[in-house]
Amino acid sequence: MPTRRSALVGAGAMLALPARAQAPWPEKPIRLLVGFPAGGPTDFAARVLQDALQQVWGQPLVIENRPGASQVIAAEAVAKSPPDGYTLLLCTSNLTTNPAVFARLPYDTLRDFTPIVIIYSSPTVLFVGENSPYRDVRDVIAAAKQQPGMAAATSGVATSGHFATEMFMRAAGIELTHVPYRGAPPALQDVMTGRVPITFSTLSGAIGLAREGKLKPIAIAAPRRTPSFPDVPTMAEQGVEIRDTSPWYSFVGPAGMPAAIVNRMAADVQTLLKRPDIINRIESSGGIVEGEGPVEFRARIPREIAINTDVARAANIHIE
Repeated sequence: MPTRRSALVGAGAMLALPARAQAPWPEKPIRLLVGFPAGGPTDFAARVLQDALQQVWGQPLVIENRPGASQVIAAEAVAKSPPDGYTLLLCTSNLTTNPAVFARLPYDTLRDFTPIVIIYSSPTVLFVGENSPYRDVRDVIAAAKQQPGMAAATSGVATSGHFATEMFMRAAGIELTHVPYRGAPPALQDVMTGRVPITFSTLSGAIGLAREGKLKPIAIAAPRRTPSFPDVPTMAEQGVEIRDTSPWYSFVGPAGMPAAIVNRMAADVQTLLKRPDIINRIESSGGIVEGEGPVEFRARIPREIAINTDVARAANIHIE
């Protein structure tokens, strides 16, 4: 017959089972998938916190580039991974533009991911070449009204620059011809030389040319000015209201991640984003520190998808 002591020991062992079953995190390296090639702005975003997080977590943060299909390939891999905190996506705002433009996606954006934290954003900026006669948004609007169909370069279809161009046309009542390129460098090159008069491009991809004076930023297509060019006014300050299309960079994981791990990751990143050395590194690359946590991040996603879908339908932006 079991004694009272043996019964308590047995009960204690049973109660201890769940604690042993859920191992402390992290116990092994964490994979961070990036949906774009090495060396670009998204790859930089993946690496800006890499060393600091490895020190905080005591485990390697292994960056794995899986470029292709506007982040879809990497996102699908993460969506189908175990939700144990060991596979993450360095996610861009393509998360909310892709559902608006792709006819089919191999995952459900709202159901298959766990939003964790937004690290920083990089403003979309209206640029002209160094010898351009345009000094502000009013000059561009006046020129577009005189030359309906004036060319506007972007880094590609369904990019943040493309969405900004479409919204600019609607807000200003002008007609532009969208000229999509295969990436930002060739688009910026043609604007820099005056072959194409304007482009909406991310500051992080153009900051070097802008600092050299080869490109002129004339409007920030974001709610606030950027520390990199504090004298350049926003679009709204110049009388044209468009939604913020600035791409953002974040951590997301598969759906079903334990809340304790999600909150730990978010808190660790938010703490690092207060360090002056990390702030300086982000801002010197054309970024603006964000730090939006899981609750706010989750609420942002359907809101942005709805707006992007509206713009995509009106502008007939779609990818089969």
